[in-house]
Amino acid sequence: MNVVSFNKSRWRKKTPNRSLFFSISLILLVFFFCLISYAGGPFSVPTSSNKTLKSQLPHCSRETIGENFLWFAPHSGFNNQLAELKNAILVAAILNRTLIVPPILDHHSVVLGSCPKFRVLDPKELRMAVWNHIIELLQSRRYVSMGDIVDLASLGPSSTVKTIDFRVFASLWCGMKVDLSCFDVLKEGDPFLENLRKCGSLLSGMDGNVDNCIYALDEDCRTTVWTYNENDENKLDSFQPDEHLRKKKKISYIRRRRDVYKTLGPGSEAASATVLAFGSLFTAPYKGSQLYIDIDEVPRDHRIQSLLQKIEFLPFVPEIMNAGKKFVVERIKAPFLCAQLRLLDGQFKNHQKATFSGLKQKVESLRQNNPLPIHIFVMTDLPEVNWTGSYLGDLARDSDSYRLYNLQTGSELVQQTAEKLMAAGHGVRSGILASLGGRSSMKNKCPRGISPDILLYIEETICSCASLGFIGTAGSTIAENIQLMRKNGICSESGSS
Repeated sequence: MNVVSFNKSRWRKKTPNRSLFFSISLILLVFFFCLISYAGGPFSVPTSSNKTLKSQLPHCSRETIGENFLWFAPHSGFNNQLAELKNAILVAAILNRTLIVPPILDHHSVVLGSCPKFRVLDPKELRMAVWNHIIELLQSRRYVSMGDIVDLASLGPSSTVKTIDFRVFASLWCGMKVDLSCFDVLKEGDPFLENLRKCGSLLSGMDGNVDNCIYALDEDCRTTVWTYNENDENKLDSFQPDEHLRKKKKISYIRRRRDVYKTLGPGSEAASATVLAFGSLFTAPYKGSQLYIDIDEVPRDHRIQSLLQKIEFLPFVPEIMNAGKKFVVERIKAPFLCAQLRLLDGQFKNHQKATFSGLKQKVESLRQNNPLPIHIFVMTDLPEVNWTGSYLGDLARDSDSYRLYNLQTGSELVQQTAEKLMAAGHGVRSGILASLGGRSSMKNKCPRGISPDILLYIEETICSCASLGFIGTAGSTIAENIQLMRKNGICSESGSS
């Protein structure tokens, strides 16, 4: 009995000490949590983290760098990215921000999703995916700026929008003090690489918005259609998810039309931020509306209306245009037809039969009304050795009636043009590089990157010069760009037929 009583008494006496131990432990845990939060650690609360991150970015201040910037997250194939670049130029001009010109992303390395189905990647995640892919391009020495391929100088010396190459912006704004146009500065374990990743997380809005520094938009095509100079602000868009989609996917989104200037311009919360970050800027007509941006006529703003006309067609840089024309003059040497038959084109598998049917009809018409042989440039990623048994193989065998031409990545013309582009460095040397002091910090000599894959751009130029016509794939952005080039008559002052 005494033993039992002793044991019970012992456990009763230790109970208060145990409670005291846990109380002290809890207080220490809370204190430690607050301490690392204040220090900007991985578990920090957004406000403290943002202040810490902001203090680590000396160029976040507008007074330091002297500019307000606009960043966006392109995706999908090249021509989709080109369409987004045009929209970015437009929005940057409206908001009077300097546009950060991105690189060309690998085809479908970043995918948005489907706006019509209201199933798209969140803007934060999209921006982070783009940033990470840009780092991958830099590390693998495959970085090619949009400004290296698209002639931004065509906007004119007195353009209503200023631009800056992403590499220059990242070097300055992230406080890296290195030349990202060189390919020897980003290696695993290098502090520059980790700093760049942290900077990308901030710019992507993963840590929330930072006062007077970064404003990362959460709006996308599920909730917003951006307009400009419309009378009815915040009204419902004509395209909304139907009842079937609402019930099946449990969608509660409501699409509203919002004026981009009134929402993000002077007087708004976003206006004070040095960097305004969009997600995707891709748009397309859909069911009587636009998926995300609906700005095509601004008669009350002559400056923006003039810019709309300029960005409708942005030509390739002279090196690419000259290469395409050289192939036409020195290789084809005659009027010709162009056929776009790219198997990797997202739309080709949906319209393969219709595309070949249209090609056969066009070829037969030319055969009846033109002297033989008929010259045909085939824009395809199918190697000639695999043409056997196909319509292309039939045309190739009838050499008395047809002359077929195509271009490959390894051809001398493509390789020489790529070398010229790398030497020219249009992207990093354009924009406001000089005014930010970037030109003086760029190295004269540094390791060169891998030659860019420019075959598509030369092929598009060749097809734009096809005087006997063009057969493209319905719905393809490649075909749309070729038609736009033909409309603007890049091969003759009178235009293409």
